[in-house]
Amino acid sequence: MIRPNLLAATALMMTLSASAHGQSKSGATGDDSRTVLPRSATPFAGQIGQTWQQSRPDFPKPLAAPEGAPNVLLILTDDTGFGHASTFGGGAATPVLEQLARDGLRYNRFHTTALCSPTRAALLTGRNHHSVGTGVIMEMATGYPGYTGIVPDSTVGVPEILRLNGYATGCFGKWHNTPATEVSAAGPFERWPTGSTWGCNTFYGFMAGETDQYYPVLYRNTTPLNPPRTPEQGYSFSEDMADETIAWINNVSATDPKKPWFVYLATPGVHEPHQAPKGYRDKYKGRFDAGWDKYREETFARQKRLGVVPAEAKLPPLPKEVPAWEGLSQDAKKVYARMMENYSAYLEYTDAQIGRVIGAIAAKGQLDNTLIIYIVGDNGASAEGGLEGTVNGIAGLNGIQLGLPGLLAKYDDIGGPETEPNIPVGWAIAADTPFQWTKQVASHFGGTRNPMVISWPKRIRDKGGLRSQFLHCIDVVPTILQAVGLPQPQVVNGVQQKPIEGVTFLSTFDSSGAPEVRTTQYFEMMGNRAIYKEGWFAATRHGIPWMTAGQATGFESDVWQLYDLTKDFTQADSVAALYPEKLKELQAVFDEEARKYNVFPLDDRMAGRFDLSNRPNPLTGLTSFTYGPGVGYIQESAAINTHQGFSITAEVERSSGSAEGVIASMGGKTSGWSLYLRNGRPIFYYNFFSIAGYRAESPGPLPEGKSTVRVEFTPEEKGYGKPAVARLLIDGKQTATVRVERTVPVGYSGEGFDVGADNISAVSPDYKSPFSFNGKIQSVTIAMEK
Repeated sequence: MIRPNLLAATALMMTLSASAHGQSKSGATGDDSRTVLPRSATPFAGQIGQTWQQSRPDFPKPLAAPEGAPNVLLILTDDTGFGHASTFGGGAATPVLEQLARDGLRYNRFHTTALCSPTRAALLTGRNHHSVGTGVIMEMATGYPGYTGIVPDSTVGVPEILRLNGYATGCFGKWHNTPATEVSAAGPFERWPTGSTWGCNTFYGFMAGETDQYYPVLYRNTTPLNPPRTPEQGYSFSEDMADETIAWINNVSATDPKKPWFVYLATPGVHEPHQAPKGYRDKYKGRFDAGWDKYREETFARQKRLGVVPAEAKLPPLPKEVPAWEGLSQDAKKVYARMMENYSAYLEYTDAQIGRVIGAIAAKGQLDNTLIIYIVGDNGASAEGGLEGTVNGIAGLNGIQLGLPGLLAKYDDIGGPETEPNIPVGWAIAADTPFQWTKQVASHFGGTRNPMVISWPKRIRDKGGLRSQFLHCIDVVPTILQAVGLPQPQVVNGVQQKPIEGVTFLSTFDSSGAPEVRTTQYFEMMGNRAIYKEGWFAATRHGIPWMTAGQATGFESDVWQLYDLTKDFTQADSVAALYPEKLKELQAVFDEEARKYNVFPLDDRMAGRFDLSNRPNPLTGLTSFTYGPGVGYIQESAAINTHQGFSITAEVERSSGSAEGVIASMGGKTSGWSLYLRNGRPIFYYNFFSIAGYRAESPGPLPEGKSTVRVEFTPEEKGYGKPAVARLLIDGKQTATVRVERTVPVGYSGEGFDVGADNISAVSPDYKSPFSFNGKIQSVTIAMEK
């Protein structure tokens, strides 16, 4: 494809080639400025005679990585607060992180964006999240420049830059930076991990914000696949991810041992669902019985002893919306403590899998010249489980709280294959100790300040050192490029690149007293906003992160705080009343930065932005779709809407043997529906957030030969979440019916406004695989009903 600015890029490449011939450090000839990628072809330097005996060959020289360039291992955990890992004073053991810290450097003033997709986009491009169209997660994209959900090809990621400079590049784990409507077999694939925007030679992981550890929806490059084992066989995705990463590094080293590699290891832990092997969970029994208030105090004291928090720092109180631990019932304390045990076990388990990768690197003798950047969280701990926590994360995102009886009913299953837990808000804030608030809240460090550890034995001499320069995730890419010895490219794949907005902090590798390189940085997430400038920090929190239906107040009523960070590490004391002019000055700076980086318009909607009608969708206007045999792993955003009235019409053929398994399904154990056969009998099952299951089962088996199985799902009145009647028909004859109640029953709380699929392969109580039907499927038509 010819890009619009290809001619300009070609002219620039010709100019550089004319002045850059000769031998480079890498041994390649031709254009080695490396500011235009891929470089222009090197001229033939051999000799052509009439015969081969009179000729001298010369192969094109690939652009090799700079001599001595290190391997790069960029690690990012998910939803991990500042005060959770033991390395920074928390209650979850992270021995791998601790060893890296002893061998390298700890950073205690590193910042993220407060949400996952935005942080990942900023981290991998070196540009602010709104600058690359990722002001929120991909599923909430709107049609404004800072919120398209489309990372432009003028801001390619660091894997692509390194790949075009002679690196092998691999990405493993969570990938949440491809537009949701492009995650399908139809593509396009430019913005997939292996596409030209991102540049991973290989990818193994999941394409969403979360996935079940036991039943993940996996992709290898752009091809969906089933997990290699079942949970009964000991399967967990985190272990599988580490296996794949180790195998890839070993294969690269086995086939081209001189070639450096880049690995982006984005763990699913510790995003919900919090799922950890039982052996890890058992380690933490009773460890959190004293509650979140006590945990915060004990963690704060440990942080001061470790030096990651200044001795004079204050611990801010819990927000007024969060109950004190001592006021809870014994049943509440019991189940909430179990949730924190499981959450901490998940972090230790995640750290252990990271350790396996690092151990494999060490075993190959490559650790000395490997730059390891271990970022503990893409934002703070998640408050999206609500005040009570949940064992069904999708229910929480839909505004439904299961209530204490619902949690207690699943007490023994927390962390196992039958639950998808998330912790209560009190534990989320405790995991963010010593800061206020949580994930989503970009105004306070509980949402944005994350630990970082960097190890590079060949270069870093201050083993175990602490660094306290104010940094942001956009500063990682320029630091990697400087460490590798590469310039920031001007043109990549024929497209002029926007300048990288981050600043290298490589100087901190050598000195704790290195000057601050980041003097100004804005923060914004769903209306929560802040501005840092030269030690001062102005901030305003907008709304509550566990509210999913949007905030109740307008932006004009937001109250701003002002913090002097040179004296107030934890944002404990606002000095806005003392320095009103300084506050006004910083508010003006925020507006200037917001205009510069596409932050406006401010938007505080949550559930409202998940509506697919807000963004381009290839299915727009279609009311029915026919799927042929072999179709599967379709994301909900690329499927027909089944949240209201719909029908399923399946043309199937039963042989003389028994017919079993799933014909069609949407969602999984947390919510959704499934049409399947058991003992030859057609069944339609509707799962309302695991609160209730509704089954319409045919009394007799499907006849041999060809049949039409149909489900008609008809709401009793218009609108999401209304009761419905599901009718099951075989060859036009109704065989079963069930009334589906889609309102939140007594004992639960919340809005209950939607039924969203969770992209998990466990689709019914009877079958764990959506591809288990042993008959023949000619077609399945799913249609939206009027």
